[in-house]
Amino acid sequence: MSHRLRAADNLVVPSNFIRAARESGYISLSTALAELVDNSLQAGASDVAISINRPIKGVWPQIQVEDNGEGMDRAKLASCLRFGGSSRFDERTSFGRFGMGLPAASVSQARKVEVVAWQAGQPARSVMLDVDEIAAGMPVDLAPRPAGSAPTSSGCRVVWYQCDRVEYRRLAWLERALHRDLGRIYRRFLSGDLRLTINDMPVQPVDPTLLTTKVEGRTAQPAFDTLRYEVATASGDTAFVTVRFTILPVHAWHHLDNVTKRQVGIVGHGGVTILRAGREIAIGWHLMGSKRKENYDDWWRCEIEFDPVLDEHFGITINKQGIRPSAALRDAIEPELESIARMLNSRVRQAFEEVKFKAAAAESCRIATATDADLPAIKGRGRARGPLNYSIGSAPMPAETMFRSRLKHRTLDVTLNIDHPAFAALYHPLTAMEDAAATKLRTAIELFLLSFARTALLMGRETDEMLRIWSATYGRMVQRS
Repeated sequence: MSHRLRAADNLVVPSNFIRAARESGYISLSTALAELVDNSLQAGASDVAISINRPIKGVWPQIQVEDNGEGMDRAKLASCLRFGGSSRFDERTSFGRFGMGLPAASVSQARKVEVVAWQAGQPARSVMLDVDEIAAGMPVDLAPRPAGSAPTSSGCRVVWYQCDRVEYRRLAWLERALHRDLGRIYRRFLSGDLRLTINDMPVQPVDPTLLTTKVEGRTAQPAFDTLRYEVATASGDTAFVTVRFTILPVHAWHHLDNVTKRQVGIVGHGGVTILRAGREIAIGWHLMGSKRKENYDDWWRCEIEFDPVLDEHFGITINKQGIRPSAALRDAIEPELESIARMLNSRVRQAFEEVKFKAAAAESCRIATATDADLPAIKGRGRARGPLNYSIGSAPMPAETMFRSRLKHRTLDVTLNIDHPAFAALYHPLTAMEDAAATKLRTAIELFLLSFARTALLMGRETDEMLRIWSATYGRMVQRS
């Protein structure tokens, strides 16, 4: 007897395979639904409508995805629910590749799936796959059947019946989660021509980099120019991996309450988002080398984008919801990304130190502002008149300068150089004291610095050289002490 398989059908046992396919690894309903949205986009759809309802109270929900794409002819419809039956198998120009998305995603969430498709001048036809019937050993019939009149010139509708994997007790909670997840996954397309709705409510783009998220008049900003890495493809050509870093405005957003920070996406959403063909396939902590994620890392973001021709390097899974980077990819980009991650962590840490410093200096600035009206007037640009306000901060600067002062909008801003020996000599003992005497001493020191800066401003530019010499002299004395 030959050990060769006589027919492809002998390769799997359908009753067992369909049960195994239900465990295909989709981490959420959002990632499973994304497979259907991918198909709609590949079919040229500009309008994708998701409907979620519970036909009878207490039973499993029913989910429907309908689009206005090009639809399917009879042959494509007959193969659309076959595992690996895609006509675009191993295509590297868009989302799909293996022909597993529609059937695998469907059975992972529902016990029965129906696909209805129609094209111009043709009647609508449908195919159906029933998990329970297949598991019971009944034959599979995927021959297209008439499905009534077509609602538009062309399109497709996928209906998931008996969605027994939905964990949300309230469909409103589920809708909220889908808006957040799908808005993030398809943010590039939602900012373009795609209209995606859930129960008739438009899904808005969600940008984890926060470049387009305005809170109190501020958004995140690019941390650097866009980085591009050239990587060899499996065919021997090369393609580019694009990396963008953004940093959040610590000074403007640090005071927000935790609820607002969660709603905006500041807390718990830091890290790296991976885009394949403009569609997010992973979010988390990727390609950062040995750098571990810390709380400060919530305040910067990284977006890595690549084309499907680099799938082998990113180790794309069948369900497009994770990556397994190759050694070559890690060697090409990980060392620099880790270095940048550590630098941004340090920058954010310093920003929080500056915020803390400014808060502690508030009393000194209040006293100086209250006193300014009794001091010789300093003329501003144009018609600017009146007393000055004061602000004190800290930042790294060239080591020879003890502090820098600037007058802007009638506020004298004094920034102390944390790299100058004077900063450690004056402030480190104060942090160790932490009592009323330390507070008074700090106020006296800061009023001394503010008064010096104001006097230098009043006297004009000729004091710049004096400030430089004084800073250098004091620095040397402190280092000898």
